Amino acid sequence: MFNFFIMNILKEYRIIPIEETFDTIKLLCPKNVDMSLIEEIRFITGKEIIPQFIAPDEFSQILQKKLSEEEIQIEDKSEELYTSQDILFDDESAPAVSFVNSIIIKAVTLDASDIHFEPYENKVQVRLRLDGVLQNYNIIPVSLYESIVSRVKVLSNLDVAEKRMPQDGKIRVKVASKDIDIRVSVVPTTYGERVVLRLLPKTEKVLSLEELGLIDEDLTKVKGLAKKPYGIILSTGPTGSGKTTTLYSILMKIRSPNRNIITIEDPPEYQIEGVSQIQVNPKVGLTFAQGLRAILRQDPDVIMIGEIRDSETAQIAVQSALTGHLVLTTLHTNDAPSAVARLADLGVEPFLLSSSLEGIIAQRLVRRICQNCKVSYEPSQEELSELGIKNRYIFYKGTGCNECMNTGYKGRIGIFEVLEIDENLKKTIIKTQDANLLREEAKKRGFSVMFEDALKKVIQGITTAEEVLMAIKAQENV
Repeated sequence: MFNFFIMNILKEYRIIPIEETFDTIKLLCPKNVDMSLIEEIRFITGKEIIPQFIAPDEFSQILQKKLSEEEIQIEDKSEELYTSQDILFDDESAPAVSFVNSIIIKAVTLDASDIHFEPYENKVQVRLRLDGVLQNYNIIPVSLYESIVSRVKVLSNLDVAEKRMPQDGKIRVKVASKDIDIRVSVVPTTYGERVVLRLLPKTEKVLSLEELGLIDEDLTKVKGLAKKPYGIILSTGPTGSGKTTTLYSILMKIRSPNRNIITIEDPPEYQIEGVSQIQVNPKVGLTFAQGLRAILRQDPDVIMIGEIRDSETAQIAVQSALTGHLVLTTLHTNDAPSAVARLADLGVEPFLLSSSLEGIIAQRLVRRICQNCKVSYEPSQEELSELGIKNRYIFYKGTGCNECMNTGYKGRIGIFEVLEIDENLKKTIIKTQDANLLREEAKKRGFSVMFEDALKKVIQGITTAEEVLMAIKAQENV
């Protein structure tokens, strides 16, 4: 068992103690370690130091894991005065600095997408969004919260003195080998300023089409759509359903030195070599519609529009598709057939829709069962009835463990429906844009709704019935 000082080597010196004997201490260090730190530890402990050197990148990963395993605690010192002077120094001993650093390290290690600081009358709740769901993580004493908010503001270049107006900022940090961009939002509430940090890993790779979770039949359909020389491919679903990720996967599939690919987004979520990406900026008049007009003068082969939000953008997108461009874009609808009605509502004429639309991919994200604590069980009759299943199956769930922060889930996967617009459907679209009629017509040609894909993933033990029922309603899709 390490003594108190040795336990603090990890936090104070960012060096990992491995083993301690009566007269020696073995330490894991990066090859580029400052040797004066080793000498300082030797002087304080009076013991021989045996350093074990490894590559800096490998050391950073191990250090991140060790720090994330440390229980994050912050002492309540209500009677002590914390001045703004203290939090301007990047000093690990300052409670605000230490806590903010620790919570970011923990969030990155758990692959959390957001950190929420929520002030109430007698406490401040910290929550992490893991796999799309907020989880309670820690409680901060009210007396220390102002220092933590100030620390976040200093890091993100916000006005520390301004507490009455919302503020937005950015932080860039590095955790191990990961570069992380953090978007900061601060909003005043009744009991103090509410802070949300959105974590955006810059090094996160774009998933391939094969990694999205498409079944073989739908994967073949999407690959076929990606080969189209022109037309519109729509990705639809609610906010946070992975629509843009799907479009990026298609871009990765079709990019080549022979193609000019340009995107306009708000903001770009991934950086792809070989693809020119434009960020909308309404403050200077660069809207989706304005940017799209400019893109058309850049001789593009493929255009990706982050989202169709208005009639003007929809009209330009359709005209672009009709003049020989492949257009990828997103739309907010519940399923694939409803996208046709939505575009019609935006003023696109039915004959233009039928001529330009090539395919629609509708999707949701559901959480994967944690493989570390996965167990099988026999579902109740009630559970089977909710899913509309008559046969008996063995289902799976996660019991909760350290790997998944006791949620039973780790990671997410998409559930999909892919609607190819063939000649018969094009004729139907000219006659009607009613989603129900289009769905029935598509089913005659083998179209599978999203709920069927979700059931397959439940039976295969990929996700749970509970997740599916939260994502989509059985009665709306069967």
